[in-house]
Amino acid sequence: MNYNEFNFDGLTRERELSMSAAFPALMRKVYVWMTLALVLTGVTAYGVATSPGILTALYSNSVLLWGLVIAEFAIVFGVSAAINRLSLTTATLLFVLYSVINGALFSSIFIVYTMSSIASVFFITAGTFAVMALIGYTTKTDLSSMGKILFMALIGIIIATVVNIFLKSSGLEMIVSYLGVLIFVGLTAYDSQKIKNMLLMAPDAGEAAQKMALLGALTLYLDFINLFIYLLRIFGRRE
Repeated sequence: MNYNEFNFDGLTRERELSMSAAFPALMRKVYVWMTLALVLTGVTAYGVATSPGILTALYSNSVLLWGLVIAEFAIVFGVSAAINRLSLTTATLLFVLYSVINGALFSSIFIVYTMSSIASVFFITAGTFAVMALIGYTTKTDLSSMGKILFMALIGIIIATVVNIFLKSSGLEMIVSYLGVLIFVGLTAYDSQKIKNMLLMAPDAGEAAQKMALLGALTLYLDFINLFIYLLRIFGRRE
């Protein structure tokens, strides 16, 4: 009887320790996965940009180009909608594939913009992202209402971007770029808080919780990439 009670107490204490250790471990995974995805995107973009054959094949074939764009959307929506049905391995591989495709499509920035301005904007983006992610992580203010407003604003600039494909207005493009920076600065803080609250409820660091962390990494990766692109349009120096 005493032995069983001692064993039960030991298991309970072990479980509490496991739960307390799960959150920081999961948060580390979010930022490790996000960083690795950014590295993959950067390496792929530079690799394609410095390979004339691949670059020509990519941008001279509209079917291939649009196929990659559609594949990107399919992966993001597919992973987001079916994360509970996918295995962790499958979800991770899809995230890796998305990062590589994104890199291939972003290879043109190395042709359009100077290397020095790309590097400068990257560090500006990294600093801004880090500050806003920290604010979102530490603030006690509920950012849910702000998130809804930012999401509606995001839909607005997507529509404006599509319209500008036909108008080709440099003024509208600059307005959209400034609004895009503001929106993704806010979304970085909002998503950081949302991911933190989501992972705080994880009972352990099992596969289900790790898939939530992976989805969080994908969300922050998208925030970083979009913030970088909008800042590059504003501050980037063209070749």
